[in-house]
Amino acid sequence: MRLKAEEIVLSVSGLAKSFGGLHAVRGVDFDVEKGAIVGLIGPNGAGKTTTFNMIAGELPPTAGRINLLGEDITGQRSDLLYHKGLMRTFQLSHEYARMTSLENLAVAAPSQIGEGIFSSWFAGRSVRKREAAVIELARDTLEFLGLTHVGEELAGNLSGGQKKLLEIGRTMMNDSKVVLLDEPGAGVNPTLMLKVAEMIEQLNEERGYTFCIIEHDMDMIARLCGKVVVLAEGQVLMQGSMDEVRNDERVIDAYFGGEIA
Repeated sequence: MRLKAEEIVLSVSGLAKSFGGLHAVRGVDFDVEKGAIVGLIGPNGAGKTTTFNMIAGELPPTAGRINLLGEDITGQRSDLLYHKGLMRTFQLSHEYARMTSLENLAVAAPSQIGEGIFSSWFAGRSVRKREAAVIELARDTLEFLGLTHVGEELAGNLSGGQKKLLEIGRTMMNDSKVVLLDEPGAGVNPTLMLKVAEMIEQLNEERGYTFCIIEHDMDMIARLCGKVVVLAEGQVLMQGSMDEVRNDERVIDAYFGGEIA
């Protein structure tokens, strides 16, 4: 069934990226529906992270278009996309190691007027009011994530799973519209992986967050994703439910060494 334009929050069309003679991504097309959790999977070297990096504004595409909430955002910088509600996390967590967990969340909040010289000098009351609101939101976020007990701990001392949760928390500080999660289960023990999956589900169901997830753990993809996009050799091999993906011979060939039809 074809989606209506107003139902699509993220659309990728003909996306391509070349590095010299290497064609890492070759004409990728897919849509992400509002309120959906979409999985992006494929063998190593399939072009998944390069695709994410182009969507997130960290790499300029060689060709193609990216549309966010009805706006062409192709080639826009990641800091501009942040303010438009597009956030991403990384396979290797990018925490501020010498700041506390609470501070890591606080710095992710937008509209911090104290960052301006004029405001810090002449609008002290407004600055303090905004800072108090940010800290309150950061504490609420820690509670939601079950990380209150490490709120004052340096983020560099957290476990891999706690760092992944903290990255998800940073997306909550901006009330993100679309969140790109790059291997949220990587380096996470099974117990915390379940916690990460629960947080993604809760944000999706209770707050309406839309997610696009790169993940190698197929059980997590099957649990979370209604739609799965399979990449192979920089192209979309197929799209469908996890059951359809698991039973598609082209996918089996791509993962286990056959030739792609």
